[in-house]
Amino acid sequence: MHVSLQSQLVLYPLTIRQDKKHYIVEESLSGDFFEMPKVCIDAIHLINKGDSLELIEQELKSQYPEEEVDLVVFANQLMELGLIKEIDGEMIQVTKNNQSPNGFLWLSPRIGRFIFNKVTTKLFMAIMLINIMLVFLNPQLLPTYQDVFLFEAMTFNILTFMGVSLILIMIHEFGHILAVRSYGLPAKLEVGHRLFFVVFQTDLSPAWKLSPKRRNMLYAAGICCDQLMILIAFSIKLSFPEGNEILTGIVGVAILDICIKTIYQCCFYMKTDIYYLCENITGCYNLMENGKEYLSKWIPFIKQDSTTETFEEEAKFVRMYGLFYMCGVLFTVGLFIIYFIPQALYAYSQTLPELLHPVGNPYFWDAVVFLGQSLIMVSLLLYSWNKSNTSRTY
Repeated sequence: MHVSLQSQLVLYPLTIRQDKKHYIVEESLSGDFFEMPKVCIDAIHLINKGDSLELIEQELKSQYPEEEVDLVVFANQLMELGLIKEIDGEMIQVTKNNQSPNGFLWLSPRIGRFIFNKVTTKLFMAIMLINIMLVFLNPQLLPTYQDVFLFEAMTFNILTFMGVSLILIMIHEFGHILAVRSYGLPAKLEVGHRLFFVVFQTDLSPAWKLSPKRRNMLYAAGICCDQLMILIAFSIKLSFPEGNEILTGIVGVAILDICIKTIYQCCFYMKTDIYYLCENITGCYNLMENGKEYLSKWIPFIKQDSTTETFEEEAKFVRMYGLFYMCGVLFTVGLFIIYFIPQALYAYSQTLPELLHPVGNPYFWDAVVFLGQSLIMVSLLLYSWNKSNTSRTY
């Protein structure tokens, strides 16, 4: 539909909140959030008064002489975002599916506030410092790769590691859910991916309803739970150095798993919890998307995202992150090629011949379980990739 300076627009109901540098605009029908500068917010207010785009453009040019004001371009952007309801009295046909989280409403906000509040925030910081001190005083607490091999049968080792890892992942994600519910907001747990890695993740999009300071705890809640769990594991290992081998072995697996996840969180060239904390603290939202947009000028295979915009004051952070992102991806791909692929080839070369054993042979079932676990991980990764591509084309 054609938009001109004489056009008058009717927008869908929008909720506007001031953020660190700009404003967060929420479209309640779709549950989408957008970041916009003040000039755009003023334009929206004038549109809602019923003024023509020509009058609005004249007024904004007088208010913002240093800004490049083009209301026709802005109106087309609003149309792409699905925020325009009518143009010159003619309805815009837009299908809006609200994909906002609506789960865990049964979980009382009181429970979330009991776990995450001003007092416990300081307590979690103290726990993190205690963990660092314990490792410094007791270097034997640091895990080794042998910790995962508790049993002679690889099947038992895999099942133990998967079971411990799954429990710790659920505790991590439940930390996010409790933090979200502490503000009475809904949450959703889903399967996602970071490059080649399958992950569970909590949809924290309702966090945009909160102030930046309050959002920090939502993003850090999972790491806080990890620190609490590793403190418990450290305490058990120090209290029972010669205790039950199975118990201390499982504790060792837990320590190894949390340490791996902590290192992973620091790789915030992927969208980890620390990435979102970095975004929130700097106020540079869409940091990854804008970083990829910056890199796409020189690297053609990186896809551009035309729905994001880099504001002038963010350009320095975006350039730095873009270079960090590229180095991180190259490092991960290199690690995958040099370490994970040879490791996988070795594991399969040792496992596949075991399928030739009779069905009653334990080595046969050891191979079956190992291959079954591999199939589950590949299926989850393909599901996550497919879901990501589907949502991108919607």
